[in-house]
Amino acid sequence: MPKKLACTIRKWLTLHSQYRIVGLSVCLAAGFLLSILSCALYGNWWPLLVVFTYAIAPLPNAIFGQYVSADPLADVSSSVADFGRFLTSVLVVSGFGLPVVLSHAGIITSMAMFMSISGGVLVYGTIIVYSTLFREQQSDF
Repeated sequence: MPKKLACTIRKWLTLHSQYRIVGLSVCLAAGFLLSILSCALYGNWWPLLVVFTYAIAPLPNAIFGQYVSADPLADVSSSVADFGRFLTSVLVVSGFGLPVVLSHAGIITSMAMFMSISGGVLVYGTIIVYSTLFREQQSDF
C-alpha cells in the first residue's frame, strides 16, 4: 500500500465519529438516490425491488449473529450463525444479480442496471464500513 494512501486512511479513521457518520450517511443517501433514479429516469419501477434487499440484507446477521462464539480462536461453529451468514449472502447476491437478470430479460435498460448496481455497491459498502468502524471493542474485564 502506498505511503500516502495509508496516511490518508489513518487520518480518516482518527476523525471524530460525528464526521464518520456524516460521511457514511452521504454515501448511503447517494446509493439510495442512484437506485431510485434508476427507476424514475427510465420509467420502470422493477429495480426498486433491489432496495428491499438492501433493507433486509443485514437482518439475518443481526438476528443470528448473537450465536457466534466470542473466542475468535475457537473451532466451534454454530449452525445457526452459519445459516444467518448464508441468508445474508443470498440477499446480497440477489441485490446485485436482480438488475442483471432484469436487464438481460429486456425489462430494464442497461443504464438502469448500472445505476442500480452502483447504488447497491454504495449501500452495501456503507453497511460494511459502518459495522467495521463502530464495532464495540470487547474488554477482558
